Amino acid sequence: MADPDKVLEAVNKALKLGKPRRFKQSIDLIIALKDVDLRSPEARIREIVYLPHKPPKEPRICVVADGDMAVKAREAGVEVFTRQDLQQLRGNRKAAKKIAKRCDWVLVRADLMGLAGATLGPALGPRGKAPTPVPPNANISEVIERFKRAVWVRLRNQPQIMCRVGTEDMKPEEIADNVKAVLQVVENRLGRQKIKRVYVKKTMGIPVQVAV
Repeated sequence: MADPDKVLEAVNKALKLGKPRRFKQSIDLIIALKDVDLRSPEARIREIVYLPHKPPKEPRICVVADGDMAVKAREAGVEVFTRQDLQQLRGNRKAAKKIAKRCDWVLVRADLMGLAGATLGPALGPRGKAPTPVPPNANISEVIERFKRAVWVRLRNQPQIMCRVGTEDMKPEEIADNVKAVLQVVENRLGRQKIKRVYVKKTMGIPVQVAV
């Protein structure tokens, strides 16, 4: 595991570098890997990590459900699509793309996964998103709150992992905790020896290397 003091030091430096922008910049984590065969099973990393600290800029969460779960999701303030809504979307690629563009997470009651995959899957896939199943008896309000802290940790066609770990208005200590949470997942999956370099940066900032 990376030295907590070194992580915090890098975060503080990244926050100070670069000119102020007219928008709230995200803080990104970049993990460069080595000796990883991207075609091997070990490289098929696709995990959801729940950050210890929720960024102020919350992701847009959408829910596919019927009945009580749909009611509870609407009460939680998220956009809801019912079975009937999805059935009406069949063949409407333009509408599906609009949904895929505005929804960062699409949480789907498990029994509707097949329908959601057929109607929204082709639009979500190219954007690096995917319908995420939720058990029918789950407390959807709690699931939504949890996904407000969620990020994808995945390895694609390059030996590196990138994800957002916060925003520039968060406390440095909170961002550092989020960095460590992601690093821990990657280390558990691949081993520390496969991590070549680690950087943190603001959206428009200069990458700062974390000593690991």
